[in-house]
Amino acid sequence: MTTSQAPPVPIRKVAVGALGMLAVATGALESVVTPTLPLLQRELNMSPAEGALLSIVLLITGALITPVAGRFGDRYGGKRVLIRLMAVVSAGGLVSAVAPNLPVLLVGQILQGAMVGALPLSFILVREHLPEQESKVAIGVVSGLFVGGGMVGTLAAGPVAEGLSRHWMFALPTLVVIAATLLVNRSMPQDRPGRPDAAGTDWPGLALLSGILVTLMLVLSMAPDLGSQPLVLAVLLVLLAALVIAWTAVERRVASPMVDPRMLSRPDVWKPCVLTFMICVGTSAAVYLVPQLFAVTDDAYGFGADATTIGLFLLPGAVAASLAGPLGGIGARRFGSRAVVVAGIVILASSLITLAAVHTEVWHLVIGKMLIALANGLCVTALVTGTATSVEQGDTGIATGLVLVTRVIGFAVGVQASGALLTAATPAGSDVPDESAFVTGFVIAGTVTALSLLVARTMRKGVKA
Repeated sequence: MTTSQAPPVPIRKVAVGALGMLAVATGALESVVTPTLPLLQRELNMSPAEGALLSIVLLITGALITPVAGRFGDRYGGKRVLIRLMAVVSAGGLVSAVAPNLPVLLVGQILQGAMVGALPLSFILVREHLPEQESKVAIGVVSGLFVGGGMVGTLAAGPVAEGLSRHWMFALPTLVVIAATLLVNRSMPQDRPGRPDAAGTDWPGLALLSGILVTLMLVLSMAPDLGSQPLVLAVLLVLLAALVIAWTAVERRVASPMVDPRMLSRPDVWKPCVLTFMICVGTSAAVYLVPQLFAVTDDAYGFGADATTIGLFLLPGAVAASLAGPLGGIGARRFGSRAVVVAGIVILASSLITLAAVHTEVWHLVIGKMLIALANGLCVTALVTGTATSVEQGDTGIATGLVLVTRVIGFAVGVQASGALLTAATPAGSDVPDESAFVTGFVIAGTVTALSLLVARTMRKGVKA
């Protein structure tokens, strides 16, 4: 004799607002290191290699935690896992805030990396408690606020660190994370009973996935120096290939894999993953190159802007990024995910190619960066929304988690490749790279983005209202 499962309890606007507040805070906390890395290197006596390690350690942890969090959220309940995850993030933020040296700060960043898993858990909660069409808009709002929070962190980190101290740039968003977590816990209904977990946790698969991501990030962070060390590069690539083969074999054999590679064979999953990777490679190149171009001295070809001025120049992009999420969710509901993705790709590729040709005035870069932020937000939101609503409800967390992992990896690849390009184009004894490096970077980013149209045109149109 079976009993029917009780229908989900609808959530109020305050619950969605709490998830949005949490998205803003975690996005801000995620982004504070990048604009203040030179300051951190000076205050903590870090070498460039140590600075590179600090800049990627959160990405490594986040890429690992995201599929784990999605899997556990599908299995045990989104709220239960989200609250515990945010407790880890809060601890990491407080450790980073009081860190007296690099090792302690690295520990804090590792713990903070758990924040990346918050998005798929939020999507699980939204989809469980809202009708399909309303959930698309809510997912778009949460995604857009996370992107907007990242831009807020990028803009505010420098002034806070210089005006107060580096400790406060971690402490302030952490306090908001704690407050938002308490509000989510109070306003969100309790989870329904989780699915049985007879197979247990796939720890071997998780360990191998950790090795893959650590090795990949190591290759990317060492890219500028590996050209002169072909043997080291060959060893790392062989190790990476061996880990991928071993991970695939393990995940195919376990009863309940942490990340099922067979899911990646489904067009509704692998196409959004490929598109997200290519789009984020293009976007992250601009995220890195535009501020660098602002900072180039005005007696060369740049504008000699300081950190505060650069933040003001990037403000329109922050606004566009925060609006892109809701617009992407509404657009996906009305026109279908494919239409929104194609429109975003066209805007993004056009903006990148235009910046390669025209970047001699501040407003060229401001408008270009604003369009790039808007297009990226439209694309990623539509891709995440389309993926979340195209798989079975029990697979929402893991499917969106895969998309978000490729977002992190694509961003890391784009930034590292752009940094390597500028490093290679900087003459000996100079701090200013050749202008041609920026042109090449924008062209490559625009080309990669444009090529993603070959995949986008094969997508399903998606559900329309």
